[in-house]
Amino acid sequence: MLEPVKLANFLVVFLSAASVILFGASYALLFAWARLKAHPRLMYLAYAAFLGLAAAVLTLAFAANLFNNGFWTFIVLLMLAGYFAAPHAIWHLCVGTHADAAEKSAGSQPINIFQQH
Repeated sequence: MLEPVKLANFLVVFLSAASVILFGASYALLFAWARLKAHPRLMYLAYAAFLGLAAAVLTLAFAANLFNNGFWTFIVLLMLAGYFAAPHAIWHLCVGTHADAAEKSAGSQPINIFQQH
């Protein structure tokens, strides 16, 4: 059973949870921007944001006493691995989906939605 968060750790839990959101969003946005604009230097910033995310998650897990139980340790590490891999998988899925659609419509004319009839 989990023991509740100590009152002394409440501020740490609050700030680290907010950091998880900010670093997670930064990682996803920088990753997408680096891939869309083909800027490899931005990928370094994306990975730095992921390291910030990992530090925030580990701080949150320690402050919330999640590492006292093996199940929650597994969940925390699984979440980190999943959040690292998810942007890569989503990127490859989007590229594959749009490449297939581009091949199918290569012979047809694009539709102009602003065209007057």
